[in-house]
Amino acid sequence: MRWYAAGAIALLLLAGLPAAAQTQAPPPAEAEAVPSCGDCHDQAKVFGANAHARGKIEKGVIPNAVCETCHGSGKEHIESGGEKEKIFKPVGRSGADTCLQCHELGSDRISRHAGMHSNSATVNCLTCHSIHSFAPREAHLLAKPQLALCNTCHSPQVSSFRNKPYAHRVGRGGMNCSSCHEPHGRPARESLRTTFAGEMPCLNCHTDKRGPFVFQHGAVAVGDCLTCHEAHGSSNPKRLKRATVAQLCIECHSPLGGDTLGSQPPSFHNLSDPRYRNCTTCHVAIHGSNRSPQLLK
Repeated sequence: MRWYAAGAIALLLLAGLPAAAQTQAPPPAEAEAVPSCGDCHDQAKVFGANAHARGKIEKGVIPNAVCETCHGSGKEHIESGGEKEKIFKPVGRSGADTCLQCHELGSDRISRHAGMHSNSATVNCLTCHSIHSFAPREAHLLAKPQLALCNTCHSPQVSSFRNKPYAHRVGRGGMNCSSCHEPHGRPARESLRTTFAGEMPCLNCHTDKRGPFVFQHGAVAVGDCLTCHEAHGSSNPKRLKRATVAQLCIECHSPLGGDTLGSQPPSFHNLSDPRYRNCTTCHVAIHGSNRSPQLLK
């Protein structure tokens, strides 16, 4: 009976309390929202145009988790009021290692880890690519337009395009350095983008020079396009290595004898006579022929 009396007394006491006292205590306040990286960093505000944010935007805001993929947890950075030491900034070779966690690719010809532009202190991913400040309308997040970017290290080749009268139209008409070169190719000739048949990249555009021919030019048989032509630019027509056709042909077809590759010109070819100095006037099928062993047609 004592517990019943105690309960009745409690009910009487509650009945005498004001209504405000009888209401339940308010629920605990919700945790404050974590600040967004875009609240402080302008790079995060425009990151929506970046390929790394594709499909990850929530209500027009880049989630912090997207930034933390490369920068690591930002919790201490936020709690410290933005101290730079509290967040990882991918720079140099260590920054490139971050890129390679997702972008590592390797084959018998391509390697982003051990290729021509391998991940080193001198040249690495962030030398050419800029994640936040890439050049507008440039693919692959390049830091600059491609020709200007390659000019940073390969200025002699780029100057050939710009200063020599006979040069490939790089930077115009959709042609760029990467049209012929594989920037992530392994050392030596693997830096060239060969055709599916393993041919020189020249044949991607100059398809009329592709064989096989019944009678192939010896320079093609033992060499390649670069035996006679300068790839980037030349002071000579057709981007030849010599000023005249005869000078180029005579390097192999020498009348002086010796261990030369081609046959000697016949005796009536008097090279002191201008009429015999332009070899391609008669030998028109200079890259190869299906009809004439002398490449006459």
